[in-house]
Amino acid sequence: MSSRLQFTADDGACLHYKTWNVQGATRALVLIHRGHEHADRWDPVIPSLEMPDTAIYAWEARGHGQSEGRRGHATGFMQYVRDLDTFFRHLQAAHGLTPERTVVVAHSVGAVIAAAWVHDFAPRIAGLVLATPAFHVNLIVPGALTNIRLLQKLKPDATIKSYVRGPWLTRDSQAAATYDADTAISKDISAKILVELFDTGKRVIADAAVMDRPLLLFSAGADRVVKRGAIDTFYETYGSEQKVHLTLKDARHAIFHDLCREEVTGAIRRFADRCFEKATPPQLEADLSHPVTNAEYAALQRPRPSPSLGGLSFSAQRALLGSLGKLSKGIRIGHATGFDSGESLDYVYENQARGGLGIGKLIDRGYLDAIGWRGIRQRRQCLNQALRFALAKVREDRLPLELMDIAGGAGRYLLDILDDPEAGPGLHVLCRDWSQSALETGRAAASARLLKNRIDHVRADAFDESSLASVEPKPSVAVVSGLYELFPENDRLQLSLRGLHSAVAPGGWLIYTGQPWHPQVEMIARTLTNRDGRFWVMRRRPQGEMDALVEAAGFRKEKQWIDDFGIFTVSIARRP
Repeated sequence: MSSRLQFTADDGACLHYKTWNVQGATRALVLIHRGHEHADRWDPVIPSLEMPDTAIYAWEARGHGQSEGRRGHATGFMQYVRDLDTFFRHLQAAHGLTPERTVVVAHSVGAVIAAAWVHDFAPRIAGLVLATPAFHVNLIVPGALTNIRLLQKLKPDATIKSYVRGPWLTRDSQAAATYDADTAISKDISAKILVELFDTGKRVIADAAVMDRPLLLFSAGADRVVKRGAIDTFYETYGSEQKVHLTLKDARHAIFHDLCREEVTGAIRRFADRCFEKATPPQLEADLSHPVTNAEYAALQRPRPSPSLGGLSFSAQRALLGSLGKLSKGIRIGHATGFDSGESLDYVYENQARGGLGIGKLIDRGYLDAIGWRGIRQRRQCLNQALRFALAKVREDRLPLELMDIAGGAGRYLLDILDDPEAGPGLHVLCRDWSQSALETGRAAASARLLKNRIDHVRADAFDESSLASVEPKPSVAVVSGLYELFPENDRLQLSLRGLHSAVAPGGWLIYTGQPWHPQVEMIARTLTNRDGRFWVMRRRPQGEMDALVEAAGFRKEKQWIDDFGIFTVSIARRP
């Protein structure tokens, strides 16, 4: 017997899900439906998926079925990914779901949502099943995606109608007729969501090597809805050795409603049993960095072969940045102080284009609109959400209202928090940084805003374990923002995190940022300089690696935020 329940998304939307066999279950399947569909579509599948002691949960995405939202729309594709993480944490709190005893089964568009979630949030689930994932939708008409991108720019809320009908999805004529007659299935999809579905699929495929959860992947031999090549590439590059790719000959896209359905559910049951019997921890030990991003980092430190088209392209970009680019104020600041400096970040946060000779302002606008800087600005919004979450918990638990940022620079955002009528009352802040000039700037700003008695600016090393451990009074919230991403080695992070664990009051919170992916990592390494005047070469740190370091220090991760591009994360962990 099933139950239909609700949970609340982070933005307050009421979203639905269904449950089966919850009472007394010790393990779980979480089902994610395909695009356009809803949770009730799993009803005929459940009898053949049921296993002893296994609860089944089927979510219903926003804008689908009975969940809130305009049909087929969301603010962006990443909102579905965030919703999935919220749903998973709801299941843990409301039903006692254990990630290590859970297998996620996702279909089509839902499979891209699940794959992005596993990549970006690094949940420690027992296994992942992706059924005919829509990494590359077959749009049939040549140039369709380019035209949809243009349409979305001209009309941001544009809607596309799906061309798919029942016979495209299944060889079972009765199942096809049921699909076509189901009025709860909406054929609408936002043009923005469709474009970002393609972009997210491409991103996840490109970085699948860092994903380590056991994988069962299905392809349909006669699939006209999605292209097979993208699925094959994902499987080939996927990081876990525990992976299986099954191709269902002659099957169509909706394999859970096709003639092969029993073969599909049987394979899932066997896969889930193996995952439950031999739960595998993440490959990464906390003291080791990820081999994939280590290799990438080493390659970025070596010059491009010469001559090469790539090398010539980066040389041309460097020349432009060093000549015409200097008409842009942001680029001038980057050259003077380093593109990773606090001064550069402050300018990016302001987001006001400035430059010389007219064209300089246009160049500056293009510079500020680079995807990495847009992600940085969203990271700041995520950081503010995390701070407000942590401070609300601190007040709820009656902990001391003490906050520390271990590399806060001038601490402008900290002044904003102190001024905030909801988050700021009674709060005292310690802003530590190695840059004396940044601290002096911060002191002047605090005096100008009449806040100097509520914030201390102290010169200190963020990687000095004993210095951090001896901080008094002990902070209830500690923040590390944009720092660890600048250092490729984990040994320095371990020192810092151990010091933070000693510093933070019991029951207190650690907020930390990460950069698991970046689309311009090579361009940055070949063209931009850092605060030390050297090329700015970054080692991406997969989210699972960053979380493992934090947990090895003694914290327990509770929640995560991420930008719309999948570049920057903000996480919050608690000291038990």
